[in-house]
Amino acid sequence: MQFDPRRFTVFDITAFPIITMRNEAIAPGYTVQWEAELNALTAQPQPFVLLFPAGRPEQEGQEDGKRRMIWFKANRRRLTSVCKGLISVEPDEGERRQAHARAGELAAFFGLPVETTSTIDEAQALAWRHLGEVAGRT
Repeated sequence: MQFDPRRFTVFDITAFPIITMRNEAIAPGYTVQWEAELNALTAQPQPFVLLFPAGRPEQEGQEDGKRRMIWFKANRRRLTSVCKGLISVEPDEGERRQAHARAGELAAFFGLPVETTSTIDEAQALAWRHLGEVAGRT
């Protein structure tokens, strides 16, 4: 991959093909940059996995949420061609159970595996398994 990590402010791409959402980037209006970064990531052919660390803001502005959903609907095929999973970290057991209960619905919407782990280390190991499965099929 030939991206300059300094140009990515919403996603941390330094460990590509494992890409991590920067929680501190989630502020009103962030989806303009979020879209630009996802457009760049989905325009290249190398598979990757998106990780969402613990500590995400509980609320997102209505306009940002709406814009993200529009992007996902319009770019689902492009996203699923290179993104091999969405993995969240949730240390709280109750919250993790709730996330597992919603996983099937979210996976159907995104067209991707959607999973939740308790630690970042587990999330990274799971991401490598997804990427290894892709490599094993090529």
